[in-house]
Amino acid sequence: MFRESEVRAPSHARWLRVEVVSDVLSFARLRTEWTVLHESSGASLFTAWEWLQPWVHRIGPDRTLRVLCARDRSGRLVGLLPLALQERRVLGRKVRRLTFLGDAHVGSDFLDVVADSGTREEVTRAFVAYLRDTQADWDVLDLLDVDAESPSESLLRESFGIRDYRLQVRPRFVCPWEAFLPAETFHSFLRRTGRRDNYLRRRRWLDQQEGFRIDRVVAPGKLAGPLASFFRLHAARWAEEGGSDGIRGPEVEAFHRDATQLLAERGKVWLYTLSLAGRPLASVYGLVHGGTFLYYQSGYDPAWRHRSVGLVLLGQTFKDALDAGCTAYDFLRGTEAYKSEWATRQRRTVALRVHPRGGVGQLLGLSEEAGRRLRSAARRVLPAPWTESLRRLRRRRSALRGGPTARR
Repeated sequence: MFRESEVRAPSHARWLRVEVVSDVLSFARLRTEWTVLHESSGASLFTAWEWLQPWVHRIGPDRTLRVLCARDRSGRLVGLLPLALQERRVLGRKVRRLTFLGDAHVGSDFLDVVADSGTREEVTRAFVAYLRDTQADWDVLDLLDVDAESPSESLLRESFGIRDYRLQVRPRFVCPWEAFLPAETFHSFLRRTGRRDNYLRRRRWLDQQEGFRIDRVVAPGKLAGPLASFFRLHAARWAEEGGSDGIRGPEVEAFHRDATQLLAERGKVWLYTLSLAGRPLASVYGLVHGGTFLYYQSGYDPAWRHRSVGLVLLGQTFKDALDAGCTAYDFLRGTEAYKSEWATRQRRTVALRVHPRGGVGQLLGLSEEAGRRLRSAARRVLPAPWTESLRRLRRRRSALRGGPTARR
């Protein structure tokens, strides 16, 4: 189903029409147009149709699609804002929360408007104008994991005046990344990392072991086995911590089976397995987009931690990225210590929240603040072993129902 709104951009800009896609069939029909625009836009891989369609099916069936599509005079798709409406009960009141597709349980970073760089501001203005004009349809606009450098914040601030609305900006995640130098080789890159000697020593030892091999699978029809190994190794890696923050529950695993299949059809998936004598010991779930390797998730057999199998496989992903002509390597969210030994740069994501002053949308922030204060008070009062046990219990419970992804 489409709902249309004619949005006039400034006089110097092109005329745009905003359509709203609100049913799954129309969403499915967008795939070809979406992919063409996505490839030319430079937008995050996590705004690809192939990532969001499985999310709609597997993770977000309780949300109502509100995908904003901007078209020019010829009818060509020039912009997308993939949103959904979610109803929540907060302090006894119903709150209609307008959110990004893909914003929960799967660690989607850098969600935002999808548009070519030359038209992005114009398209974003059209979408913001539409959201302002249809504010009666939602109580809070809750946009998670936007690039901190995105123009969306300033355009939202410009449109939603402080007298009638409140705009909140809060930090979300730090994302380490590294740019490769022109004509750089893996060996020259290693010389400027903190893991060169350890990596080379561990790699030499493994190379001498009978049956050692590293496999990289990219073909859509061959992902099932390596993906099963990845799920097992990822779960084993995080078992002692109470479960993974990244891959939680059967719905999330089903999402990744679907998403990797679809993305592999576009050549976006590199799935690695390090094995010895046929036994998988480490795995990396990698994605490739726009000349950048994305280190999405990993896992390893804890019994082989002392042999640094995870380190060796990580080094292999850097080598392959350089050999393939990638210009950057992105660890995505999370500031684990090992990442700083390979990457020297950082990007940040933020959450943008808009709601009318005095409306029910403000209840969401009040509820979250109350929860933060309660957890802070518990940490001050309870002994450290107790708080750690409670943290692990929360992680196990969240793993059963799905939860926010914060760690890689």
